[in-house]
Amino acid sequence: MSDYSTFAIVNGMFRRFLPIALLLAAALCSAKGFSKDSDKSKDRFLRPGPIHLDKAGRKWADKTLRKMSPEEKVGQLFAIRVNAQFLNDADPIWIQLRDDVRKYHIGSLVMTVTVDGPFLLKSQPYDAAELLNRLQKSSKLPLFVAADFERGVSMRLNGASIFPHAMAFGATGKPENAEAFGRISALEARAIGVHWNFFPVADVNSNPANPIVNTRSFGEDPKQVGDFVAAYIRGAHQGGMLATAKHFPGHGDTATDSHLGLAQVTGDRARLDAIELPPFRRAIEAGVDAVMVAHVTVPALDPEPNRVATTSRAIVTGLLKEDMGFKGIVVTDALEMAGLTRLYEKDIGRAAVESFNAGNDVLILPADLDASYRSMLQAVESGEIDRARLDQSVRKILEVKASLGLNRARLVDPGQLSSQIAKPENLAAGQRIADEAITLVRDNGKVIPLQSLGTPQAALPYQSLPYQSVAEVSHRLLAVIFSDDLRTGSGRMLERQILARVPDARVIYADARSAEGTKGSVVEAVEAAERVIAAVYVVPTAGKAVRAAGGLTNTVAMDDVTGSLLTAILDRAASRTVVLAMGNPYVAQDFPAIQNYVCAFSNATVSETAAVKAIFGEIPIGGRLPVTIPGIASRGEGIERPAQPISARPSSGGSSHVQP
Repeated sequence: MSDYSTFAIVNGMFRRFLPIALLLAAALCSAKGFSKDSDKSKDRFLRPGPIHLDKAGRKWADKTLRKMSPEEKVGQLFAIRVNAQFLNDADPIWIQLRDDVRKYHIGSLVMTVTVDGPFLLKSQPYDAAELLNRLQKSSKLPLFVAADFERGVSMRLNGASIFPHAMAFGATGKPENAEAFGRISALEARAIGVHWNFFPVADVNSNPANPIVNTRSFGEDPKQVGDFVAAYIRGAHQGGMLATAKHFPGHGDTATDSHLGLAQVTGDRARLDAIELPPFRRAIEAGVDAVMVAHVTVPALDPEPNRVATTSRAIVTGLLKEDMGFKGIVVTDALEMAGLTRLYEKDIGRAAVESFNAGNDVLILPADLDASYRSMLQAVESGEIDRARLDQSVRKILEVKASLGLNRARLVDPGQLSSQIAKPENLAAGQRIADEAITLVRDNGKVIPLQSLGTPQAALPYQSLPYQSVAEVSHRLLAVIFSDDLRTGSGRMLERQILARVPDARVIYADARSAEGTKGSVVEAVEAAERVIAAVYVVPTAGKAVRAAGGLTNTVAMDDVTGSLLTAILDRAASRTVVLAMGNPYVAQDFPAIQNYVCAFSNATVSETAAVKAIFGEIPIGGRLPVTIPGIASRGEGIERPAQPISARPSSGGSSHVQP
């Protein structure tokens, strides 16, 4: 074959296969490019790790600060509310949020949920993560995202691990429980894009009439509270979350809700040093990232009339920063609270200026964002706010953002929520802690443990008035559930747990509107029952307005109508009634006739389940009161009861007992 023929054949083959080769090369390049894009996609997601400010982070903070205008610097000081929910791009709520973040150069968000009367309209973790990611993309600088997760992420979102109130942790006597709680809360919070928790509560609840702290505190002993505060901070840091000690300099010895009015801490300096301040000192020693200042007056620290701690330079700068040596972020309590706004009705923007000049770094939830922002800018321009002081706070904020890695990435990966939220072992931890918290305060030996009474097999499960099974029922066990509002979820899990054990038990709900009208039928049911459970749901609720002499107030006591119904029950059946305090443990001081008293310290579903398991003898009872109940029992008291083996538990109805 000639050279020309060979050349022609090769050339023909080359021309034939060239398009295929080019397609293959393009495909390989595309695949390589896709791989790069995929890597970039992974890199853009923030992976929580230890909170640490490295050299690169400090350099980023310095460089960013130098480029910022006064308007941008002032914006970094503000934290605004975002309700976790799904929002379409054209939704006016979304547009307002996005525009506020951009217009005011917002530095932080406070993620919460919509409140409708007594209801928290909770959303889902995916909705929260998606909305926070979109807001992060809308912001020039990365956003801090904070939340009030006092009882974990489940306090605001459905589907997360459930934990009881802080006082339940105190009742367990185990700081390691608080550490585990901090770690789990951090992992779940960071998964949805929340970096900063407004917890732990460092208040010492030394006043039984305190309407707003109560079970949100670990207890009344300063050392114990400090131990649990420090443990929670350790756990939070293990999960890469910022922790906040609140409400400085102490909100535990007040009888007024600062959401409604001006609360006062009346103790002298010696008492403050002995009771209120030690847990905050422990928090600082433990490396707490932020301290939240309360809207309370403290004459012993600042005698100026109506000078709340939030706007007191003597308290914020003098005591907290200089005397106690706190170097982290100082954050106000919500500036929209009535305890503060009533003092600035004629010029609401001044609340922000005076709070900042007192020494606060972050100003959360201003009552009027525009007025507050403009007042701050004017104060900077006039020289009332020192520019060096402004730079100091903004630098602090930027450095903490960098310590979280927000300078490198700011989005979270929604795809990992299913592996991070509500892990089985974390759900079990929440239930175990609630179980360990159950405290038996009074026991006449006639009621606890209750019997799993059983019922004919044809009975419907989970029946309650007004629906009845066609099967024969005896209603030997009666449960009366007292709550603020029948429409809430209070008592629903308790009811299910009771009926799982005694399917023919009678369950009646009562609140202030229904108690008077149902009193006759309740008393009749009490007289017919062999055993009675009276479950009292009273928990501290921010801004719960109750009319009383002198105007609106807040309270954690039972109202007169439901209190009268409980008294009627005890008058007729105290010896065969067990009262469950599903929240406020001090309820018993108003009802000295109680003979059997069990404290769960919380209305969380895990606490409802724990209370039922305890009174049916399924788990040991070993909790200890973290507070003194005047006239009833002292701190540290608690009657221990071992769990009863299944074979030893009294039952009159075959095998109707169902484990939760």
